[in-house]
Amino acid sequence: MVAISRKPLIRILLNGTALAALLLPAVTQARDALAQEATAPAVLGPITVEGSKAADTATSPLRGYVPGRTATGAKTDTPLEEVPQSVSVIGREEMDDRGAQKVDEALRYTPGVFAQPFGQDTDTNWMFIRGFQATQSGVYQDGLQLYSYGFGGQFVDSYTLERIEVLRGASSVLYGGSNPGGLVNYVTRRPGETVRTVEAGINEHGNAHLGLDVGGAVDPTLSYRLTGRIAGGNTSTDFADGFRGTVSPSFKWSPNDANSLTVLTNYTDIDETHNGGAFLPYVGTVVDAPFGRIDRTRNFTEPGIDTYRRRQVSVGYEFEHRFDNDLIFRQNARYGYSRVHEISVYPYGYSGFSAAPTDPNNLLSRINFEHRTEVNSLLIDNQLEGRLQTGAVAHTALAGVDYKYFAMDQVQMSGSATPISATNPVYGAPQDLRSAYIDQELTMRQLGVYVQDQMRFGGGVLVTLNGRYDIVSTDADGTPAYDGRTGKLSGRAGLAYEFANGLTPYVSASTFFNPVLGSSPVAGVFKPESGRQYEVGVKYRPTWMDGLFTAALFDLTRTNVVTGAFNAETQLGEVNSRGLELEAKANITPGLKATAAFTALDLDIKKDANPALVGKTPYVVPQVQGSAFLDYTIQESALAGLSVGGGVRYVGSSWADNENTLKVPAATVFDARIGYKRDNWGAKLSVTNLFDKAYVASCQTQFSCGYAEGRTALLTVNLSW
Repeated sequence: MVAISRKPLIRILLNGTALAALLLPAVTQARDALAQEATAPAVLGPITVEGSKAADTATSPLRGYVPGRTATGAKTDTPLEEVPQSVSVIGREEMDDRGAQKVDEALRYTPGVFAQPFGQDTDTNWMFIRGFQATQSGVYQDGLQLYSYGFGGQFVDSYTLERIEVLRGASSVLYGGSNPGGLVNYVTRRPGETVRTVEAGINEHGNAHLGLDVGGAVDPTLSYRLTGRIAGGNTSTDFADGFRGTVSPSFKWSPNDANSLTVLTNYTDIDETHNGGAFLPYVGTVVDAPFGRIDRTRNFTEPGIDTYRRRQVSVGYEFEHRFDNDLIFRQNARYGYSRVHEISVYPYGYSGFSAAPTDPNNLLSRINFEHRTEVNSLLIDNQLEGRLQTGAVAHTALAGVDYKYFAMDQVQMSGSATPISATNPVYGAPQDLRSAYIDQELTMRQLGVYVQDQMRFGGGVLVTLNGRYDIVSTDADGTPAYDGRTGKLSGRAGLAYEFANGLTPYVSASTFFNPVLGSSPVAGVFKPESGRQYEVGVKYRPTWMDGLFTAALFDLTRTNVVTGAFNAETQLGEVNSRGLELEAKANITPGLKATAAFTALDLDIKKDANPALVGKTPYVVPQVQGSAFLDYTIQESALAGLSVGGGVRYVGSSWADNENTLKVPAATVFDARIGYKRDNWGAKLSVTNLFDKAYVASCQTQFSCGYAEGRTALLTVNLSW
């Protein structure tokens, strides 16, 4: 187990204690005032709702598919069209309509995002944003990073989420080091309105789940929520089964109008056998081998020893105090712990690690892998927000200090494994013992100071200015060992104009950095990646309907990319990503909702340790994607409550290698659903990949390709009371 360094932790706790001492008199005074007013009749003023923009807050449930406000793009509760970057929001209703059971499934209709690049993976949410992998450094929950390195990180069950928000483009000016292509922010279901729902479901493979979501008010100052789900059973590939459970108790205390405290907790437990369909050779999946194609349902692990065991816990809070002078202080914090043990025997090419079959039995080589990983993390974000007027300019100013701590104790082991036939697998052969090649205690600390000014003047001019400075230190003890420290500036400037008809064109420029853990004899301790982005776009929220339409053009350059052979890496790499993103979301009528997206990317390797790769396109990510989904619920007549929906997803071709010699073909997939809701109960049948299209999602080299998810029909029923 990795111990948290006591000095920074003690300093943070002392600061929090001092803050509490300063606020205690105000809280006490407000409590007494509240008690005196408890017997007075409550008088509510008129409430006006004008579509999504006015109806929701940055964390509230969406009505239909159209988002109104977000905190992901500015750390303040801001109308989405005033953020000078591309932002997408997927609400609970949209997730449920499509039957999404994981975050990466929910992102399949989002522009700029390539989700499930390696096919179905039950223990990880894989995603690329604007061409760059965001799974490890681009995932946040409630504005605090869920950093992952190697096999150390946290898995979040989508059932516990109210929203999934995607901020595309360079964003380290707000959050410190993060993925250059953008980030995904999970917004947790929170205490507030009364909710009492139970859901049960089962898919065609025999995987079942039971979910519970209950919450309400204990008294006028205290509310609670308890959300959880258990699931288990078989999946679409041989031997893959197991159990998973998650529970998220939370409560909110608001003793008066000035103070609120929300406590968010979670415990997750996963015990399962790995699914197959990944780490397969190009020959036999994308193109025919002499025997044809490898069966999509095959799993080439060793079921007798295959293990995936995860236990994790997180405890966090969000504190807010509103001063009389329009100042707001917020402190958001979270501690996380996870422990994962994994054993997997997975294929890597054919016999002798060949790209094609070399024997009559079509033997696959396999790698015998094991790791034990333990992670402690601590994050604290202190914010001071104020609204002021200077002449004709209205300001929303934000200043903050945040701290990130990530400590990981990892052991990675490998050993030889017996080959197995791709066409007639036989299991149970004894495997060699595994020996450690990494035995390391790794620590990363990051301290950041940031400022932001959102200005409005001239009737519709919007100017956003950001600046941030971070200090990052890394330390690794064991094998391998290294020690590094660096500081980095990042910034963003955005200009927009909001017309009276709802049209808001904008332009922005931003810089970013992303810490890179590791070292090599050639490069020494790796420096952070850095780069810049330019974006121009338009957002349109019509005055005559509840909809949001966005378009963006961007040019993003990522530098200091680690490149080169193992143990001889350099940081000469540079990759450029340019593209177009379109998105439409609309609640067309009370019963008709729609969403559509289109992405065109131009990814280009500008510099690399291998000169032959310059000018080539990186593997995995398709250059073109498109999708559309329509859902209709009958509002009147004898069929009221009956709903039907359907969608289409196009995934363009991609490269299987950086040399651009092997291509993965494009695929078009259809989804559908039918449901019925009456009074306090409902049922629906969701089908993903309706026609069971067999295709490869992507490859990262010709030795590692993954089948996309085949047809999966999911039946769910729910009851509210």
